[in-house]
Amino acid sequence: METTRKPNLIFVFGDQHRQCDVGCAGNPQVQTPAMDQLAQDGVFFPNTFTNVPICVPARGCLMTGKYPLNHKAVSNDLPLPLTETGIAEVFRDAGYATGYIGKWHLGGMPRDKFITPEMRFGFDHWIGWNCHHNYFNAPYHDSDGNEFQIDGYEPEFQTDKAIEYCQNHVDEPFCLYMSWGPPHNPYEHVPERYKAMYPPEDIQLRPNAVDTPATREDISGYYAHITALDENLGRLMTALDEMGIAEDTILVYTSDHGDMLGSHGHVRKERPWEESARIPFMMRWPRRIPAGVTRDTLLSLVDFMPSMLSLCDLSIPEGVEGIDLSEAMLGNQTIDEPQSVFLGVPLHGSEGFNFGIREWRGVRTHRHTYARHYDGTGWLLYDNDNDPYQLNNLIDNADSQDLRAELEVELQEWITRVNDPFLPGVEHIRQLGLSELWNISEQRFGGRNPRWA
Repeated sequence: METTRKPNLIFVFGDQHRQCDVGCAGNPQVQTPAMDQLAQDGVFFPNTFTNVPICVPARGCLMTGKYPLNHKAVSNDLPLPLTETGIAEVFRDAGYATGYIGKWHLGGMPRDKFITPEMRFGFDHWIGWNCHHNYFNAPYHDSDGNEFQIDGYEPEFQTDKAIEYCQNHVDEPFCLYMSWGPPHNPYEHVPERYKAMYPPEDIQLRPNAVDTPATREDISGYYAHITALDENLGRLMTALDEMGIAEDTILVYTSDHGDMLGSHGHVRKERPWEESARIPFMMRWPRRIPAGVTRDTLLSLVDFMPSMLSLCDLSIPEGVEGIDLSEAMLGNQTIDEPQSVFLGVPLHGSEGFNFGIREWRGVRTHRHTYARHYDGTGWLLYDNDNDPYQLNNLIDNADSQDLRAELEVELQEWITRVNDPFLPGVEHIRQLGLSELWNISEQRFGGRNPRWA
């Protein structure tokens, strides 16, 4: 009797790709035929959010299924502790081949350090770099630590290597993660043929965005990156078909967080607004996942690890805090779904300081966004059904105080559930014993942020 083979997992994620800039999410400007096809071949989750909109903590959530204060990589350039269990360790221990291609950013400082085998959390095959945003002629390490320089646009090289990895493992189950650097800035580091598709003067800005030449230039390059990534995703999808393994491969596209890009007068991430916190998530597995489904389940980064493991019939490690939403991914309508997602930034990096933003926590329900600061002062409250561009902050609205109180109860339940003391960032650094590592990471910025010894 023929046994069903174990599914492969190919988990592809861009860096700083906000959900509103995908065709199937309702943006007619940006051309994403492959991402749209991936959603059509499987399931699209429009209500997917990062738990912490900044690179390192987000990637820690993605790899461990834990919230930042519990995986301890609470800000950029702090390392994920080697005591944590990463998703690839579970796959590897179950007999899967494991591979990682692209930006890592979980190794701490310096950013050009070689990520040794014990620092890869179960990924055996390695073609990557701890962190850079040089998308042309970029430096890379192989599994043995040899440094080399690639030619041309980085995502094209990464996708070539991903296809090669799949070809080399076509007869055995594998888990492959590919981390593209774009569409993260620099927005101009993109081949000219993609830039030409998006003249800045033709960009239709979101109603909440400031209209400046810089905003238009940035979004032009951002869209160009996204279309370049989409083309490479399409190449990967075609290759899987040609290899005959598409049916048995779980293929995901998502991101670690979004990008404000001038909305509400802000740039980059670290904020609770939709442009920063909401991310794309579409996946297919022709063998098991129904096609053409849009699912409104609330999904977040910490849920990725337990859900992927469950789809592959692998055990979820102890201590994982994310929710196993594999049944939602498989199309089961009768599951107990989360009613909110826990959001926050326990420690702001340089971009947050530049805007005077303090540490915050919040919740995103199906309808509302609520966020406040650690000292109890309110910040944001939006009715996203009636105000999708979040132009009307209801935090101090007299008629919204009962709603605010309800959402504060929801927030308190999350804070209790994940054991979050919700302190100023300096106190978290001290309590977690991270002062020395934080100071090392801050030296990269010339000490312009406070030093906490």
